[in-house]
Amino acid sequence: MHPAHLFAPYSLRNVTIANRVVVSPMCQYSAVDGFTNDWHFLHLGTRAVGGAGLVLTEATAVSPEGRISPQDLGIWSDDHIAGLRRIVSVIHEHGAAAGIQLAHAGRKSSMAPPWRELAVLSEAEGGWSNILAPSAIPFSEHYGTPIALEQADIQRIKQDFRRATERAFKAGFDLIELHAAHGYLFHQFLSSSSNKRTDEYGGSFENRIRFLLETIEVIREVWPTHLPLIVRLSATDWLEFSGETLHDACGWTMDETVRLTHILRTLGIDLVDVSSGGNQAKATIPVGPGYQTAFADRLRRECSIPTAAVGMITTPEQADHIIRSGQADLVLLARELLRNPYWPLEAAAALRHEIAWPVQYARAASGRKPERHPYQGRTDA
Repeated sequence: MHPAHLFAPYSLRNVTIANRVVVSPMCQYSAVDGFTNDWHFLHLGTRAVGGAGLVLTEATAVSPEGRISPQDLGIWSDDHIAGLRRIVSVIHEHGAAAGIQLAHAGRKSSMAPPWRELAVLSEAEGGWSNILAPSAIPFSEHYGTPIALEQADIQRIKQDFRRATERAFKAGFDLIELHAAHGYLFHQFLSSSSNKRTDEYGGSFENRIRFLLETIEVIREVWPTHLPLIVRLSATDWLEFSGETLHDACGWTMDETVRLTHILRTLGIDLVDVSSGGNQAKATIPVGPGYQTAFADRLRRECSIPTAAVGMITTPEQADHIIRSGQADLVLLARELLRNPYWPLEAAAALRHEIAWPVQYARAASGRKPERHPYQGRTDA
């Protein structure tokens, strides 16, 4: 058995990841009608070349109205499969596992890309009017007022996730992550500050988690049992820490995340990717290096489930310490991998670990192994 450190392999079900460095999902706002293009191919492929063990796509919408912006990736059509398969192929070719994050933005949809002024887009600007959420409560004054979902809409969206899962398998992905964090649709159901429903999908804790649990069950019906299914959660809305209250509720809390994670484990969820915030515009978040790692640590200990830590993890020593100290099983890097796609190669050298380099980069490898074998993790048996 390999000792736990940043560059030890890690297995989830039948998928073995070469090391513990994961490319966090990062929206690129570069798609047209949900289709991948050369930018996505280069962006994701380069991070595999750079030595990451697992590369996750950006939030990939299961329906057109589930996009954050008109420029998001999509998987609502069979026509999207070929482009995604091309990306999976290049990720595998350079030794990494490939994962897809399936998402629905809910009330945070139909927005302009971040380099433009924060604003909801009209239909004339490429947006859409059917912004959907558990309740008709906008995220902030800059966002559209959503339409409260009818029961039939909820059932339809569950089937959207089911069909997206089938397409993800056809595209060759090794792993699916469900995005239930950052104020998107699942998180909107979970939080009492955004979910004011009076039916079986609102009110009590058991009702607010129902939509996520039912969707997981639908996905597991078509996602092979030998492949991992993970969930990204916002551990807290941060209202409980800042003393803020909104709509007479403190929103989603860490204690509720612990309760939910115990249930997710019984449903066969293999790992929880632990983030925080995103559902309340007025929340005060104490951002700093590794500020969310304690949440991953608590879930790992109290729920006996593998976790991934994310949030301002920037140095090799910091990332390695998170793994060695047992705070999490994987670390996800986002902005640091935008700044330096070859961070894993440099981190391995700094930590004195052997890591396979692409043969084309052998002269830069300083005597390290100049060979990268294709990914061998997924089997369809």
